[in-house]
Amino acid sequence: MKTRYDTFLGRLAMAAVPSRPWLHIQASDWWIRVLLAGGARRNSLRGANMSDVDLTRAVLRDADLRAANMMSSDLSEANLRNANLSDANLINANLSYADLTGANLSHAHLAHADLRNADLHNTDLSHADLTHTDLISADLRHANLSDADLRGANLRNANLANANLANAHLNNAHLNNAHLTDAHLTGANLHDAYLAGASLVGANLRGANLDGANLVDVTWSEQTRWSDDVAAVMRGRSVPIGGGRYRVQGSGNSGAELSVSPVPVS
Repeated sequence: MKTRYDTFLGRLAMAAVPSRPWLHIQASDWWIRVLLAGGARRNSLRGANMSDVDLTRAVLRDADLRAANMMSSDLSEANLRNANLSDANLINANLSYADLTGANLSHAHLAHADLRNADLHNTDLSHADLTHTDLISADLRHANLSDADLRGANLRNANLANANLANAHLNNAHLNNAHLTDAHLTGANLHDAYLAGASLVGANLRGANLDGANLVDVTWSEQTRWSDDVAAVMRGRSVPIGGGRYRVQGSGNSGAELSVSPVPVS
């Protein structure tokens, strides 16, 4: 039901979205919820100040939240499908189980955010700051993470199938048991990353930096593309498991780091 703007609630909704784009919203979480429920225009929340606000299960689908400040806000289970969050401040925000399908998060600030089990497939996260972000079991299929900063991020069990991670910074990132099938990792920095048990079947790692990476039990295939200096090493450290697939052998970091001798396969 649309809110009439000649009513009290309608006037509040209009006040929340002024005609002057440089005038930012600043209200309590209760009032923000009232305004959204009352018809505040979700497509005009650009630059809004909603830091430390409880927006659990909020419906912000298609919202224009460019450069919005939602630092430390609770957006768990929120519906942000196709929302524009480019350059938004989401540092320390709780976005666990949120639906961000198709959202634009390019250049967004997500350091230390909680994105566990979030739906981020087809999401644009290019150039985003995701340092030390919790992305355990997140759905990142077909996501654009090119040039993203994922240093120290936790991507355990995340689904990154067909994701674009070209030139991404994944130093010390945790990718244990992550699904990177057909992912694009060209030029990515995986220095000291933890990839134990991950699937790199069909992935493109040409030009990727794997120095010090833990590759124990990584699965890869004939279609996986390595840099020329890495391909032979990976074959020497892997055993075939059928269907044109291989598994890297080793025990602990020392068994599969590229900087050490391969562990003999019995």
